[in-house]
Amino acid sequence: MEARTLRPGQATCVWIYDLPTGTARQVLQTRDVLLEAPNWTSDGLLLNGAGGLWKLTFDGMLQPVPLDGLPVLNNDHVLDPDGRHIYLSANDWHIYRAPLLGGAAQRVTGGSGIPGLMHFLHGVSPDGRSLAFIGLEPEGENWWAKASVFTMSVDGTDYRRLTDGASPADGSEYSPDGDWIYFNTEQFDGHAQIARMRTDGSSVEQLTFDDQVNWFPHLSPDGRRAVYLAFPPGTSGHPEDLVVDLRVVDLPDWGSATTVVRLPGGQGTINVNSWAPDSSAFAYVSYPFDEES
Repeated sequence: MEARTLRPGQATCVWIYDLPTGTARQVLQTRDVLLEAPNWTSDGLLLNGAGGLWKLTFDGMLQPVPLDGLPVLNNDHVLDPDGRHIYLSANDWHIYRAPLLGGAAQRVTGGSGIPGLMHFLHGVSPDGRSLAFIGLEPEGENWWAKASVFTMSVDGTDYRRLTDGASPADGSEYSPDGDWIYFNTEQFDGHAQIARMRTDGSSVEQLTFDDQVNWFPHLSPDGRRAVYLAFPPGTSGHPEDLVVDLRVVDLPDWGSATTVVRLPGGQGTINVNSWAPDSSAFAYVSYPFDEES
């Protein structure tokens, strides 16, 4: 599977939304590479693009991270709490761990005992011991026939299925205190809504109750806010190149969700947690065409 590319007349724009001022600042605009899914580090952002990982400084300098032993990457990647490594999903459907500064990557998945399981990483527990990921069990050409939340130990053992896959789930991410996994699921009313559950799969709780198609809940490091991606009603999956909303929640009141940005995007905009370490801002990506710039 090849990496996504920009369409004619389209650009990648990387932004930072500042909560205290309620304003967005553009860090980069480029027509050279389609960048996706920013993670925030101490000195910049990490994004994927052209099948690899890229480092973007806050003053707009973009350069590839030299990683060895990796297939083409997709846009699911999460920082290791140790501050020195990152976990990455690749298009061979496995999860890898690699040094942030570059070097050799090591595959960590493969022992599930489920033939053909496809792994899409979304969360690392705060203690760095467990991964939360979406496991796809395709049927023929239907990749999404069964999409379940799983957890596993970072050494590739102790696979645990937390949802049954009958209603597609995605975006599984640990809360900052490690007590909950937040995710989106179609189990309640047939389209994606935000939910949470305990890390053993119990106490499932619906959090959003509207007609928008809600994906990728990300909690701020201080646990005071969340941001998620809202697609228009009737959207199937999480496609690219739609007008979408980024909505911010003052926790624990999910009814407080407010749209802070409306942008051309969707897939790639905010697939992974992109909060600043001090919880004051988050990063996201838009993909305008010439007539939208």
